Amino acid sequence: MTHLREKDNNLPSLKSLKLFNFFIYGTMVIFTGFFQLYLQDIGLDKVEIGSLMAIAPFVSIFANPFWGYWSDRAQNMKRVLLFMLTGTLLLVQFVFQANTYTMIYLTMIFFYFFQTPMFSQTNTLILGYIEGTGHKFGSFRMWGSLGWALTAVAAGPVIDRLGSGRISIVFSIMLIVAAVFMLTLPNTQKTTASATVSVRGLSKLFFNPYFIGFILLGIVVSVPNTMNNTFMSLYILELGGTKQTVGLAIFFSSIFEVGVFLLCDRYLKRKISVMIACLAIVSLLFSLRWMLMAEASTPMQVALIQLMHCITFGGYFYVGTQLTMLFVPRPFRASGQAIYTLSWSGISGVIGGIVGGWMFQNFGAQTMYRTGMMLALIGALGFGWMWYVLRRQGYRPVPVDELEEEYEEVSLPNR
Repeated sequence: MTHLREKDNNLPSLKSLKLFNFFIYGTMVIFTGFFQLYLQDIGLDKVEIGSLMAIAPFVSIFANPFWGYWSDRAQNMKRVLLFMLTGTLLLVQFVFQANTYTMIYLTMIFFYFFQTPMFSQTNTLILGYIEGTGHKFGSFRMWGSLGWALTAVAAGPVIDRLGSGRISIVFSIMLIVAAVFMLTLPNTQKTTASATVSVRGLSKLFFNPYFIGFILLGIVVSVPNTMNNTFMSLYILELGGTKQTVGLAIFFSSIFEVGVFLLCDRYLKRKISVMIACLAIVSLLFSLRWMLMAEASTPMQVALIQLMHCITFGGYFYVGTQLTMLFVPRPFRASGQAIYTLSWSGISGVIGGIVGGWMFQNFGAQTMYRTGMMLALIGALGFGWMWYVLRRQGYRPVPVDELEEEYEEVSLPNR
């Protein structure tokens, strides 16, 4: 009876968790989807915009492991996320006040140090609250997709009227609302079995060849996705579209993610070989998507092609998050999610931002998207080979007994 009462008492908190996801993703789409337009309005060319946007994934290479490690050590995700939200809120004001390229560059470095790990740590927050319950990850993450989609379509006309220089006002309001809902969440209980994380133990994750293959192929597949995220809005304007069309394209890209997450929750088997096969199929769909983008000739065609985003990105994101949980022992899941996010938006983001900007500037968007099509095909072949090996040999990871023993030793309380 006590357990049932505690479960009932947690229901309002789970609602707050959904609303937190809605507003945190809504906040980020404002910056991700429209900041490039602000940079173009103040006179930067595509190479400069690509270089600036590449700061985010470059900084995330260091920021994601840093915040993931300290989240694992502190075992207080709320406190860590609140610190990150506060830093993001303060620094975004400086980004929009900077009046030289150098100042924008420097302020964005500090801004992204707090902002880029937010998605991976939010995922870990969800997984921590639902662990041991009947709740599914997708039913919470879909609220993030709703926040992303609805905010994008609503923000387009607002930013069109206010001007791209006022993006920081809309961003700040959404971020504060997200913080309020996060503060209503209860503290998770810290147990003696999760007190300290060993760097040496964490390094042993990289001895799992399947995990490393998953990470490396994720980088290849995500490079063209980063190119699209960075330059799609500029591509739409180049074809004669407006900021409202940009918002509509972002809306199309995420509104049906809700259905994808629910279907994955219901039907996807939590088996590594099945999930690897899904990634091979998703990579093929990515390749088709970039081929269609290269052939698009009107802004509305570009917007409608983004409907494939729900299956491609939504499918990869969901399966990748679940695979990371299967590959990584429980004490290191925040760090594992940080490494997964790093593979998806870190190293590949630097390549996608800089190389994509250079290709767009010198050869046009069509060449950029055709290159992305080839990279996605390479990823599909890689995941297909990994699936074939798993089918023949089964999954035999490096034993983690030593890792867990080491973890238990450093977790003993000092008396």
